[in-house]
Amino acid sequence: MPHAVSRLRAARLARSAKPFLARGGFKRERCTGCRLVASHCMCALRPSVVTRAGVCLLMADIEPLKPSNTGWLIADVVVDTFAFGWSRTETDPALLALLSDPQWQPYVVFPGQYAAPGRVVHAVAPSSAADGEPVKRPLFILLDGTWAEARKMFGKSPYLDPLPVLSPQPDRLPHYKLRRSGRDDHFCTSEVAALCMNLAGEHIAERTLDAYLAVFTHHYLQAKNQLPVAWDGVAHLRLREVGVVPPMCVEPPVQSGEQSYVP
Repeated sequence: MPHAVSRLRAARLARSAKPFLARGGFKRERCTGCRLVASHCMCALRPSVVTRAGVCLLMADIEPLKPSNTGWLIADVVVDTFAFGWSRTETDPALLALLSDPQWQPYVVFPGQYAAPGRVVHAVAPSSAADGEPVKRPLFILLDGTWAEARKMFGKSPYLDPLPVLSPQPDRLPHYKLRRSGRDDHFCTSEVAALCMNLAGEHIAERTLDAYLAVFTHHYLQAKNQLPVAWDGVAHLRLREVGVVPPMCVEPPVQSGEQSYVP
């Protein structure tokens, strides 16, 4: 069943007047499930983790179309992932309904120096109150786009203004390698989701996101350089050790009918 980012991508493609051309990407048939070429498909490794915390992706216009997008990986892993396209002039009613749903406590995840001090928090509410009663589930709102796009989304989305701004304090440097960045401290969307899951105490989801990103990065770069996948390499071993996917020691077969042409 397609997840939230996959559905958003399909809707965005349906509105396109011309094919999307991924800059610098490989121009071969891609699997519809993982956006990689068939020879490097990783659908058989897709994990799924049920969490108390949820993720809401606000995605810049063409972000769902980019093969290197890592919001897709979050939707693969975290069952309660929601995805919406961002527009300055229009807001999806379903997004507003989600933000007002009483089961969720939304947090806008963004560097604290760009928000009023009174909005900034560095931790999420515990899963239960002092009297043992459950509290709202954390919903992490991630602004998925380039740094310039994310800042625009943060500053020009009035419906986000009343919400607390969660500013994680990472103790490590980012490992994302698929896009260039002018700064060494910019984390990709999947890495930010892992930091949030750590704050929510969702450590299996945190480790799965980290390991799954490493596997995706390996498959993507091997395909780009026309090299085979190291199915018994470090990245795949890390994912197997998390224990959310079945052990795989050999390359899974490519299933016919699972590919479509995405320029």
